[in-house]
Amino acid sequence: MSKTITVNVEEQIESEFRKQASRKYGKKKGYLGKAFAEAMKEWSGKKKEGLENQFLKLLETGIKMKKWKFDRDELHER
Repeated sequence: MSKTITVNVEEQIESEFRKQASRKYGKKKGYLGKAFAEAMKEWSGKKKEGLENQFLKLLETGIKMKKWKFDRDELHER
């Protein structure tokens, strides 16, 4: 299932995006949609990786909770 999205971007960004998309997919029907979907997947994947890295860092350094401080090893001692 596909969804139509309307966005406003600067002309320079739009022009460069179209050039890059046509280089990769050719100027065939649907090339902008494919390129946009790929860009969205890549961006959301990077955001997800960033959150995962933040969570791992918290586990490694410990989390301060008022009086209590837990780290990964202490949580797994139980």
